[in-house]
Order: sequence, then C-alpha cells, then structure tokens
Amino acid sequence: MFDIVFFGTSASAPSIYRGLSSQAILAGEDRFLVDCGEGTQRQILRSGIGFKKLNRILLTHSHLDHILGLGGLVSTFTRWESLEELYFYGSAHTLDRVRSLIYEVVMPYGAPQVPLHFTELDRPMTIYEGSQFDVQCFPVTHRGPGCFGYIFQEHDHRPFLAEKADELGVPFGPERGRLVKGESVTLEDGRVITPDMLLGETIKGTKVVITGDIARLDNVVDYVANADVLITEATFLDSEREEANSFGHITAKQAGEFAQEMNVKHLLLTHISRRYREFEVVKEARETFRDSYVVRDLDHFSIRRGQALQKVEPA
Repeated sequence: MFDIVFFGTSASAPSIYRGLSSQAILAGEDRFLVDCGEGTQRQILRSGIGFKKLNRILLTHSHLDHILGLGGLVSTFTRWESLEELYFYGSAHTLDRVRSLIYEVVMPYGAPQVPLHFTELDRPMTIYEGSQFDVQCFPVTHRGPGCFGYIFQEHDHRPFLAEKADELGVPFGPERGRLVKGESVTLEDGRVITPDMLLGETIKGTKVVITGDIARLDNVVDYVANADVLITEATFLDSEREEANSFGHITAKQAGEFAQEMNVKHLLLTHISRRYREFEVVKEARETFRDSYVVRDLDHFSIRRGQALQKVEPA
C-alpha cells in the first residue's frame, strides 16, 4: 500500500553523503512530503519520483533542518510546476515560521500563483481521509513547542469470497459490488444476502508511523503500537544518552528497545549524526531489535498488506 522514499537522512547539518531531513510517502495516486530540509527539491529530482501531485506537505516541527528547503521548493512549485494547490500541515508554531519563509523571503512582493492552504495541528486528529487509507497526526515531545508525528493507516480489508457467492447464487454484476461495499442485496427469489455471509475474516491494513525528532517514547505508545514500519531518529549512541536527552533526542538503543516493546515489524532509523559511522548505529539498534535499518538518502522501501518490507532497487 505504501512506498517510502528518503530524500535526506542527516541530523542537524548535511554531510557528504546525507542531506537534511525529508521523505515522501506514496500511496497510489496520493503523495505526501514529510519535512523538507535544505536541498530536498534536488533530491526529489534525483529520486526519479518527480514533483507531480506532491502537494501535501506534513511538517514534524519548526527546526530549520526540517523546513528550510521549503523556500526553494515552494518557489519552484508555484512558478514552474502544474500543481493547482499546496497544503501544509503542522503546529501553529511551525506554520508561523513557514509563512514567514514563504511570504517574507520567497515572495515578499506578491502573492503565490497557486493557493496555499495551512492546517494547524493542536491535538491528535485525522488530517486526510482517502478511499483506502487515512493519515493521522499525534503530538511528540522534542525540543520546543508544537512537534507532531504522523500515522499512515491503510483501511482494514475483508476479502470477498467468490466461491461462497457462487454457492449462494449471487449473480455477477452490481449485486456483488454492493456486497463488497457492505450493503445487503435481495435476490430474485426473495433471499436477503448480507455482507457477513460473503466476506472473509478481517485483514489488518498496513500501518506506517513517522515520529520525527523525539525525546520521550512513553507518551506515544498508543500511536506506535503494532506498526508495520516505524520511522524514527537515531541521532545519538547510547554512550551519550545524557547528551541526547538534553537535546531532545533518543539513542539508537532506545529506538531498538522501543520497537521491540511496541511489536513493530520493521524499524527504519534516520536523522543520523556525522559523529558516528553507520555500522555503529545499526549494530546498537539490532542488539534489541533485529529488523532495524539505517536508511540512506534516496533509499526506497515498499510495504504491502501481509508482506515484509521490501527495498526497491533503482531501475
């Protein structure tokens, strides 16, 4: 159901190999950009996914390494790309900085050529409802006010039992379509067929959770539990846990322990500091949660209902 493409995976400042925080979630024709650090638009081009329909921008918090790329991106989107509208989601504090960046720096002398919509987040809520999935936000403790994470939740599914429909004499056509939608139908012989008679056991939808930068884990338990994919930070190693806590971050070990406790299936670690080598971070996380990965810029992963996470190799 979901594809995840990472554009920037570094913490605070870019390195030779890693840009600043940004990733896209792709779900059919729907596309979401989560955070937009410096250099994001070039990484989008390098990834090959392009700008088309990438018009919903979800922001975890207001720090510059997560929003500064919006200046160039919005300028490109509103001048050269065929996007009809742009939607921004974030806390009031975050969106105030974004508005200043857009209206005072990028476009101080005129209004943008496409409508910009700002949705302020102040509590857990559903921010997007699609035909096959929803997106919710939830509050996160980091450093400073108004930090949020996001949940991409595919709707649960009950498979239609075609053989059972044949046995009951349900004709092909609109009757079967109505049953799939959850409606009862009356056959020509007067029998009423209900959806429960023809739908199998519920199969849970895929769940992807993005925390952004995070300092506390105990207050996001209900949002993270049983995620198929947890995307969170690993800015520090556990030998520097005290420093991590003072800056509002967690360690790779804490991330691994949390994933294990929350019955997460796959852990993707990002926001990697230049002070560490990649193998040190993944080794620490895997001490408690084996299915941990340190992601790199332009990594592309795919997760489908009932299937393990797959890494998509470049064509």
